[in-house]
Amino acid sequence: MRHLHQRIRDEIEARIMSGEWPPGHRVPSEHELMAEYGCSRMTVNKVLSTLAANGLITRRRRAGSVVAEPSTQTAVLDIQDFAQEAARAGTVYRFKILHRTIEPIDAAAAQRTGVPVGTEMLSVITLHLMDEVPEAYEQRLINLATVPEAGEERFTRDPPGTWLLRQVPWTDAEHIVRAVSADSVLAKRLHIQTGAACLVLERRTWQAGAFVTEARITYPGERHHLVGRFSPAAKGPAIGAGAS
Repeated sequence: MRHLHQRIRDEIEARIMSGEWPPGHRVPSEHELMAEYGCSRMTVNKVLSTLAANGLITRRRRAGSVVAEPSTQTAVLDIQDFAQEAARAGTVYRFKILHRTIEPIDAAAAQRTGVPVGTEMLSVITLHLMDEVPEAYEQRLINLATVPEAGEERFTRDPPGTWLLRQVPWTDAEHIVRAVSADSVLAKRLHIQTGAACLVLERRTWQAGAFVTEARITYPGERHHLVGRFSPAAKGPAIGAGAS
């Protein structure tokens, strides 16, 4: 079940992304939102702060908030770090390592990553939770030839993506977005119905041509959204590095 601040945020985002509220449109004030949703000022402030951090609105002291103006037509897909996203939303984040093993990759994985069949990879499955509600199911391969220290890492303090960002800077990335229906295993992990719509983000990174990691992160469709940001300096689609 969604928390109230998540529902308010989702409804405002839907109005912005659909064009119902165009750039420059005045966003209801904190007091108006408090009256509409019957909630506290703290809840409304969390929502508006998150929307501003995601680049969807501009908050102006005394003048209120308006829908932000995109500065270019080049969209930037930003993958939020789970812990940072939780801090902005006022929720409690934790992760659980469900599976960890070293194994040789098969032909399909070799073709995706560009490494030889049989190359040893660390395979890690992680469940990310927000306020104890499953937020995402992550399946990750880490190339031990590029990141040998991962072979001994148990990920007790940071999840694999965050740990990797601190260990190995990447120079190239490939990012794919897919829609899938949850099978029985995925439905059980994410606390959703079998067959429910899910959003899958696949990301592969390299360092100077050497493959680093492949992550397949699956989100419940009804509890996740993508936010497009815009940058005048960007010359083509770019990917945020928050979750590796």
